[in-house]
Amino acid sequence: MSDDLRPHDAAMERLKTLHPQLIDLSLDRILRLLEDLGRPQDRLPPVIHVAGTNGKGSTVAFLRAIAEAAGLSVHVITSPHLVRFAERIRVAGSLIDEAELADILERVETANAGQPITFFEITNAAALLAFAETPADLCLIEVGLGGRYDATNVIDHPAVSVITPVDYDHQDFLGSELGKIAWEKAGIIKAGRPVVVAHQSAEAATVIEAQAESLGAPLICAGREFDAFGQAGRLVFQEGARLIDLPPPNLFGHHQFGNAGVAIAAALALGDPRITEAALAEGISHAVWPARMQRLTAGSLAEKAAARGSDLWLDGGHNPHAARALADVAAGLTARDGRPVTLIVGLLKRKDARGVFRAFADLHACIIVTGFEADAAAPPGELVVAAQAEGLKVEVAEAVTQAVDMALAAEGPPPHLLICGSLYLAGEVLAMSEETWPR
Repeated sequence: MSDDLRPHDAAMERLKTLHPQLIDLSLDRILRLLEDLGRPQDRLPPVIHVAGTNGKGSTVAFLRAIAEAAGLSVHVITSPHLVRFAERIRVAGSLIDEAELADILERVETANAGQPITFFEITNAAALLAFAETPADLCLIEVGLGGRYDATNVIDHPAVSVITPVDYDHQDFLGSELGKIAWEKAGIIKAGRPVVVAHQSAEAATVIEAQAESLGAPLICAGREFDAFGQAGRLVFQEGARLIDLPPPNLFGHHQFGNAGVAIAAALALGDPRITEAALAEGISHAVWPARMQRLTAGSLAEKAAARGSDLWLDGGHNPHAARALADVAAGLTARDGRPVTLIVGLLKRKDARGVFRAFADLHACIIVTGFEADAAAPPGELVVAAQAEGLKVEVAEAVTQAVDMALAAEGPPPHLLICGSLYLAGEVLAMSEETWPR
């Protein structure tokens, strides 16, 4: 990456100083700013709003791919970015232009007039303003954190709301009880608007269903109104008596069959005749979502791995629920060819490190813990303590490049390498080569 700040980067450095708290869940500031900007949230194409603990980004990626396969022009806002801030905002199918982003941020900063605001709130306002000023057929909005008080929860009449699997994460902001976390996620449900719900625990499902019933929001629940499952290497989507036979998801891992099914249900709930079975098939089989079991074939680390006969994977799953899915995928890699898996793990301090390592306890993988460039990164020594508390043996590397070298130097068959644990770590890896920057 260039060492020079882009114009919008300089604006963001100023904006981040206006509100000292990194996360402050409230809608007052964003609603005030959007009012001053002329309520761009009221001038959007049909919106699909996606909340949940895990699978939000993958579900949005499937939805975008399906809609674009159907010929629709799509706005998208996701978070966080991995390499460049522009990744967060996709305007009518393309990442926002640097000049447009600099201009839109300047306009939002002027409208905010130095009042308290969070970084996420002002960037969300910028995305909504950009979307309101560019025609499109559909707008996909991914919740940042929680849902009820998240800065994206400003859409009064979404076409469809979506809640992906709810589990434990961000307990310091959302609460330590699963029912409370589900209540936060269910806050995106709007009166009379359909809500697509992934498979949930009984506790989470009870809360979500109660919220939908209180608002008269039609429920479309996995395992009841629809389902999706793998069969003979294909994805089968079932909705009542209707069965749709589709290619397998392009995103790797068994859990992506569920995410793809939720996306299909949400796409069909739009009722747009352009979303045909052919569009579903093309979208599911071509969706791309970086750092979610992404196989790296370019860049210096991938080249090192290939020279040793290893394959290199990257995943940003950072909570126990995601780690369990990751462990299942890793076990599948070994089952294919008998080669071992080496996990290179880096986490933020506030994450449940013991819960993550507990998910890896039965994997029989080599584990290397590492640091990365983020103020909130957990020191490798703390990760060692957490892993040992779960009965795991680990090695330590100060940086991911050293960890890869250690893994490749080990005796035995060339391992499957899986770098995981934080999207910040994943972004650091992708940033090493422009070839691997998300597009």
